[in-house]
This record gives sequence, structure tokens and C-alpha cells, in this order.
Amino acid sequence: MTLFHPAVFLHDLLSFRYVTAAFTTLWISLASLALGIGVGLVLAVAQETGLRALSLPARGYIGLFRGTPVLLQIVFVFNVLPSFGIVLPGDACAVLALGLNEGAYIAEIIRAGFRAVGTEQRMAARALGLREMQIMRLVVLPQAVRIILPPMGNQFISMLKLTALISVIGVRELLLTADQAASSDFRYFEALSAAGIYYLALTALFMVGQHWLDRRFGRAGALTAGMDAMARND
Repeated sequence: MTLFHPAVFLHDLLSFRYVTAAFTTLWISLASLALGIGVGLVLAVAQETGLRALSLPARGYIGLFRGTPVLLQIVFVFNVLPSFGIVLPGDACAVLALGLNEGAYIAEIIRAGFRAVGTEQRMAARALGLREMQIMRLVVLPQAVRIILPPMGNQFISMLKLTALISVIGVRELLLTADQAASSDFRYFEALSAAGIYYLALTALFMVGQHWLDRRFGRAGALTAGMDAMARND
């Protein structure tokens, strides 16, 4: 028995169901990232306010989602929400579960970016009469983005691979598609290798985008640093 059949591998790799599964994996990853960034930003700001009424629930949320398995959260959303009358399709459950989970990790990344901005800049902004939300929007966020981007990219790549877990709720992403393709002829080597190629391609595509963003914000950061240095010398 031949260990690897190139013809079967190419058939799977170029088949329409794999391409569709790759798009499903990609859009679920991007939608989950968008939700995670929104949730993470709210949690990070809540912790930075210094108000216990906001910071304590935020910390509790982060502890809950970081302390329980992602698979448990996916199955919980899919199986428990209908008990409360909330019935969502599988892909919506996947986005909700992954996005809420990512929010807990992204909150810590964003908060680290906030803390990296020097307090003297905040004090200078207050001296100019800016309010706290204006300081956050005009002073802190533009600089924090440069610090946040690299770990955010790593987090997205990790989440892209976590989408394989949503196969347990029947979402036709790459892993489920590969498993179903192999079930007909038991050629798991070829089927899973084809899925692996798609995962590598999606990861490489995002890494190119991340590199472009790093260069763009890096140039902006260098210009800002130069202007700050000139201002101090004056």
C-alpha cells in the first residue's frame, strides 16, 4: 500500500469544498478577532479607570475565560444558550465563543500597551486641558497600537488554529472538511496534509499583513519619537 498518493492530495487541495472551508475558517477568524478586540478594549479601559465597580467585573471576566478550556466555552455556547431561548447557527456560536475568549487575552495585551505609554505624556495632556477620554483617544491609543500589534498578531494566529475546535459543533471548517473527505477512502494522510497547506497559507497571508502594519506604524512611531526629541532639545 502506497503511503502517499499525490493525485488524491491534489484532488483534495484543489476541491471546491476545501476552498469553501478555508473561507469559512478565515471569516470566522476575522469576525472572532473583531469581536475580541471590541471586548478586549472595553475590558482594558474598565481596568484602567481605577473604579472598582468596573475593574472587578473586568478581572472576573478575564479570569473566567482564561481559566476554562476554549472547547468547553464553544460547547457551552452551542448547547446551553438554547436553554435560554437563544438559538444561533453553528458559525455564529463559533464566532461568539471564540470572540469572547479572545477578548480576555486581548484585554491584557491592550492594557500592557496602555501601561507602556509614559505617565509624563498623560500629565502633559492633562496640563493642556484634555479630558481622560481625549487623552486615551489622542495620546495613549496611537502609541499603544505600535506596541500591541506584534502580540496581537501572534494571538490571531493562535486563534486561527483554534478554529479547528469548532468542528465539534458541526461547523464545516478545514478540519471537519478534511475528516469527511478522508472518511470515504481512509486517505487521512492526503486529506489532513491538504488542510495543513491551507492553514499555512492563511497564516502566511496574515503574517504578510502584520508585517506591513508593523512597518507602517513603525515609521509613524519613529517620526513621533523624533519630534519628541526635538521638542525636548528646544
